[in-house]
Amino acid sequence: MAPAFSTRRLGLALIMLGAVALAPMVEADEDEGGVLSLKVENDLLASGDDGHYTNGFALSYTFATPDQHWSRAFADWVPGFSAARLDATAYRFGQQIYTPNDITREQPNEDDRPYAGYLFGGLSLFAGEEGEDWRRVDTFNLDLGIVGPASGAEKAQKGVHEITGSDDPQGWDHQLHNEAVVNAGWQSQLWLPASLGGLEMEYGPSASMALGNLYTYAGVGGGVRIGQGLSRSYGIPTVAPSQSGRQYFEPDGEFAWYLFANLEGRAVARNMLLDGNSFEDSDSVDRRPLVGDVQLGFALSWQRWQLAFVNVWRTHEFETQQESDQFGSITLSTWL
Repeated sequence: MAPAFSTRRLGLALIMLGAVALAPMVEADEDEGGVLSLKVENDLLASGDDGHYTNGFALSYTFATPDQHWSRAFADWVPGFSAARLDATAYRFGQQIYTPNDITREQPNEDDRPYAGYLFGGLSLFAGEEGEDWRRVDTFNLDLGIVGPASGAEKAQKGVHEITGSDDPQGWDHQLHNEAVVNAGWQSQLWLPASLGGLEMEYGPSASMALGNLYTYAGVGGGVRIGQGLSRSYGIPTVAPSQSGRQYFEPDGEFAWYLFANLEGRAVARNMLLDGNSFEDSDSVDRRPLVGDVQLGFALSWQRWQLAFVNVWRTHEFETQQESDQFGSITLSTWL
């Protein structure tokens, strides 16, 4: 009984910590306000299948960083950032759920990815620079969280499946063990302007890296955006494990929209959700060192609201994976 009680206490503590982390958002620079975003990621949004990265959500609040905000002092400690360069800050809180494809088995297929849940709170820093014919956006993410029963993923999935009448997942007794997570990540995106007929357009390369016991990787990619009112927003929506993007846009009465495409390749040295726990035995699979994503989507902005959708095709992440994964992400954002 004691371990279960400790697990519940730890999960509750993390949820409370996330709430405390997000609480300052309503106080941050009340004169200007900020953007509150809810992102939902689910394989059913794209493929209709339920497995692998099966569901995730993230709540974030992004705001222009006030001159005396504490995150400016923190930025001076982050490689590649400084208090002077920082122009926006975000608080984030979320959960992710991972399962094998066949959730009806009490003994999961050892050749499929293990059950795992991830509960996290995070801080993002954003810095932008502009030239006459280019624009660069740098991002730093720091995530603290937990993988394992304390993440609450088992209860979350079983609760949703009970409500929807879906198959009851049977293999959660084999999920990864509780392990605290500390992960840092950097991303730099360069945007170059262009035009396509009467539409605005920008394109450019990106580079990223992550260090931590959850993910360690280096990535390169490139993206393109085509639409109207591109200057009102700052980039392309992202999907885990890519770095959290800047969910920020300028409130304006006019309608704006854009279509986007993005490619990213990652050389992966560590993925706990596939490799298993760091310090004790757990279910695991043989991770592939190279993984690629293709992302297509759109974003619509009107007055104080923005809706974004992205569809992701991901190459095989482990050696015994039968098919590539496909999942979707919807983000609804509003100015407060």
